[in-house]
Amino acid sequence: MSKIGTKQIEIPEKVTIEINRNKVKIKGTLGELDFILPRHLEAIKADKILNIKRSREDASTKALHGLFRQLIYNAVVGVEKPWVKRLEVVGTGFNAKMQGEDVVLKVGFSHPVIFKKTAGIKFQVEGNNKIVVSGIDKQLVGQVAYQLKMVKKPDVYKGKGVRYEGEKLRIKPGKKAKAAGAAA
Repeated sequence: MSKIGTKQIEIPEKVTIEINRNKVKIKGTLGELDFILPRHLEAIKADKILNIKRSREDASTKALHGLFRQLIYNAVVGVEKPWVKRLEVVGTGFNAKMQGEDVVLKVGFSHPVIFKKTAGIKFQVEGNNKIVVSGIDKQLVGQVAYQLKMVKKPDVYKGKGVRYEGEKLRIKPGKKAKAAGAAA
């Protein structure tokens, strides 16, 4: 069984943590995040170390213990250095550009797709085919990056579409390649 919940969280100098009963507020140079801990968990801060303790030993409480410890750790890291996901737009004539704070994608549809800005998320376009999604909330960054990817998910035959940077695709052979392989 995982012991993630029992690991200590080291608090960097520029990060402050306020604990008020079951509410944990994390402030850093980039912003602040807060969490409400479940009933059987409590946060204990000593010097520059934060521990999450549980009062029950049942399976659901143990699972929540590890989950909330990791969520708080991700927040401590995120308020100091933003979480980043990189996407690339692949395909002939496919591109991305910024329009104010929104991202405009041309990905083979009859019209450009405008992806609106989400609160707490920053978009950047590098060149005309790389999109950088960043923010302090790791879960929100991953969710918005996935939504951007789903605007035009990669085609399994040609690989065209929006994908994570460095993502490996398994390209399927077309009909001709299958027929040629069967005839041989």
